[in-house]
This record gives sequence, C-alpha cells and structure tokens, in this order.
Amino acid sequence: MAQLQRVTIASFQFHDQHITLTTEQQHYLCRVLRLQSGDRFIAMDGMGKWWLAQLADTEAKILQSLTVQTELPVAVTLIIALPKGNGFDEVVRCCTELGVTCFAPVVSDRTLLNPSPQKLERWRRIAKEAAEQSERTTVPTILEPVSFTSSLSFVSNQKYICEARGDYPHLLSCLQNQKDGTSDLSSQKTIVIATGPEGGWTDTEVESAIRAGFQAVCLGRRILRCVTAPIVALSLIAAAHEF
Repeated sequence: MAQLQRVTIASFQFHDQHITLTTEQQHYLCRVLRLQSGDRFIAMDGMGKWWLAQLADTEAKILQSLTVQTELPVAVTLIIALPKGNGFDEVVRCCTELGVTCFAPVVSDRTLLNPSPQKLERWRRIAKEAAEQSERTTVPTILEPVSFTSSLSFVSNQKYICEARGDYPHLLSCLQNQKDGTSDLSSQKTIVIATGPEGGWTDTEVESAIRAGFQAVCLGRRILRCVTAPIVALSLIAAAHEF
C-alpha cells in the first residue's frame, strides 16, 4: 500500500463511490505517473480520510476506505515571521512533512516580505504536495498573514516563543516537563509555537508574547537561520510526543 501514489481530492469531486478527476489530476496520474485504467492509487481528502481508488479514464472508483495513523498526537500551530525571498516555501514543505497542523504566517517588526495572494496559493499547493509525499492524512491549514500582535490570541495551554538571545530554557525540556506533569492527555492536544524573522524578535515582541501567555524558550546554543528554527522546533515536538 505504501508504494501507491497519493492524490488529494476535493469534497465536490466525490459522487457516491466515484471520484471525478480534474484535468490536472488526469494529466498527473496518466501522463506523469503513466497509470492506466484499472491501476490503483490512494485518494485523500486532506482532512483525515483515505480511500483505495481505481483509475477509470476521467474518473476513479472507490474500492474501500483505509485506516492510517500518521499524524502527530498533538495539533501544532506554527506562528512564523515570514522570511525573505522564497524561504517560506522550504518551511512549508519541511514542517508539513514533520506534522504541523496550521501555519500562521505573521508580519513582525523585522519582516521584509510583503506576500501577494499568489504566494498564499503557492504555499497551499506546496503543503498539499508535501502531505501527499509524506503519507499524511491531513493537509495543513495556511492562514493569511496577519500582524504579530494579532497572532498572540491563539488559545492553548502550551504556547512557546523561540528566542535565540537570553537565558531561556530549552524547548525540549519544557515539552518533556509539561508532558510528564500532565496526567490528562486530552489537555495536551494543542501546541502553539512562534519562530522569528531574520534578526530575531524584538524585545518588545518577546515581552508582548510573554504577557499573552507564551513561554520564552531556546532551541540550543547556536544561532539558527529563520528557515531552520521552525524545522528544529517541529522536530523537537515530534521527539517529545510521538514515541
């Protein structure tokens, strides 16, 4: 089953036990992957459901539903100050593979990028492709960019802001302490974590986050690039919660 190609299907494409394929999906399955009528692939709705499907020209027949467990046991919202250039492309791709649930891009005091609507659509396409590649059942949500102050309203009993400068505890130790000290796992279902831009967060931003209930943490003794920090943070969350 792992060798079968995965394709994300929108809800309006499902009709009874059949899937109407878009022109783009037909091209991908038949021309790029060279599947033929009767070949099988995995259809996923991006919201947690998988089906084994069989190609039949311009549509596909649903053969059976599939049960898979590839998601992290916690939902992770990543607040990230937008990096310059195409850096966010890399963040979306890698953090989707690592299990992020929601991307919340923000414009901070030191943010240089002013993204266009076309950028947002590109990021969502990258997230869909990365979710298919990494065998996830859920495609992460990518919110429209907002100000950093607006993003501080996310509700969670675990909220962290990553800061390279200052004497702050390591994120991994905070995650382990929180996990060990909580017997009710249902209260640990959401983690919100914020990583900064080139040059880091300003002191005012860190102070605002702390007042909003965030705990300031570090990711180690070295200074990480703004596109590396979120990947490290997601890796630590997976290490603390997945096994």
